[in-house]
Amino acid sequence: MDAMSTLKDQRVVIIGGSSGIGLAAARQAAGQGAEVIIAGRSAERLKQAEEALKLSARGVSPHEDIHPAGRVRTFKLNNRNEDELQSFFDRVGAFDHLFTPGASYVRGPITSDAETAHSCFEGKFWPQYNAVKYAVPYLSRSGSVVLMSGAFSQRPLGDGASYAACNGAIESLGKALAVELAPVRVNVVSPGTIVTDFNWEGASREKREESYNAYNDMCLLGRTGNADEVAHTVVYLMTNGYTTGSTLFPDGGYILR
Repeated sequence: MDAMSTLKDQRVVIIGGSSGIGLAAARQAAGQGAEVIIAGRSAERLKQAEEALKLSARGVSPHEDIHPAGRVRTFKLNNRNEDELQSFFDRVGAFDHLFTPGASYVRGPITSDAETAHSCFEGKFWPQYNAVKYAVPYLSRSGSVVLMSGAFSQRPLGDGASYAACNGAIESLGKALAVELAPVRVNVVSPGTIVTDFNWEGASREKREESYNAYNDMCLLGRTGNADEVAHTVVYLMTNGYTTGSTLFPDGGYILR
């Protein structure tokens, strides 16, 4: 591997890296020898994530193709709080890559109350926007940013007007930042439905399974995705030095069905 295709000896910051797609990306980045810094709201989840990554480093991980060798650091962070974001990056210092999957929101139709309608932008758009804002002074000019949207931006259903708008806004933000921050590369990963331990605002297991089964009929590959598949896309966007301003869709063909 040449310097442009590996994360060895680079510093990777993942906000929302204590579970799901963020944790999978942390594992894969560490597997390439990166120092991984993960931030999240729950101290308990951060501790569990750190222990899981250390176990992987000792070869206990069931992911046989991943052999983490990099160091891991954790920070408790509320990514909706600008002061906390600024302080976080001040503490982290210089680094190479940023991934921002951490989000919490409620999806609803146009008739939803204001709290539901605003939740997507407040929990997903502005935290990513502000993360980049405060990361810029410390981000390597040869580094990258990977934002997180969702394939609902391109193929919305009938119960998520603000959610679709939010994801579309994130994809537009990625293009704008690619222009503004060049030569720093900025891209967006826009997954379909992925099986993770995401809270879904307390939705029951039955509701989750119903959603997963419905998605199987909505995409070309006939199945939901997994966190490692999205993380693979994230690491690609970090390591390909000639990709910027792009949105990639690890969605099983959802937007084409």
